Amino acid sequence: MLLTESDLQAIWLTLRLASIVTIILLIIGTPIAWWLARSKKWWKGPVAAVVALPLVLPPSVLGFYLLLAMGPQGPVGQLTQTLGLGLLPFTFWGLVIASVFYSLPFMVQPLQTAFEAVGERPMEVAATLRASPLDAFFTVAVPLSLPGFMTAGILTFAHAVGEFGVVLMIGGNIPGVSRVVSVQIYDHVEAMDYLQAHRLSAVMLAFSFFVLLAMYLWRPSRGVK
Repeated sequence: MLLTESDLQAIWLTLRLASIVTIILLIIGTPIAWWLARSKKWWKGPVAAVVALPLVLPPSVLGFYLLLAMGPQGPVGQLTQTLGLGLLPFTFWGLVIASVFYSLPFMVQPLQTAFEAVGERPMEVAATLRASPLDAFFTVAVPLSLPGFMTAGILTFAHAVGEFGVVLMIGGNIPGVSRVVSVQIYDHVEAMDYLQAHRLSAVMLAFSFFVLLAMYLWRPSRGVK
């Protein structure tokens, strides 16, 4: 067999992590993107900068501060302990929360661009037909922004699959709990098992290529410019 049992376990954990992160970011990233696309408040700039911060921040820096926040003395750590949930670092759900922060711009920015492309006119027409803001959003803005949702979802999923720095800082390297594919490849390289590292890397390379190929093949058929 080309892949070992631990490789397959890492692949399954990675796909599970990326799926959950994409769903969570779809829920919390959509209202953020909508607000950024339509707001004219002065604090729109600082909020956009915070959202985009993971794009330029070294993953180890973000992972370090998340580790402090989730630790025993951090605000998140104290909250989870008070709620009886224990500490999040080196758990799967700690990994999920860290990945949500790290992948936030990959969901918000494509959605913001799609919402800005919708413009004000369709929403004003919906309002004249007595549609509530919520109705207008779901019946007008969302259908017109579907290519943006597709792009945001694919980019977020693919980015979550390939994370390494934040994952290693928050999740460590625990088999079946936090050892995702990128960490598994790192383990193979450290053990000088280059053949197995090559096999697993080739799988991830093919996966990334076909995901991006699907996105670029799909976009022209939807008339996205």
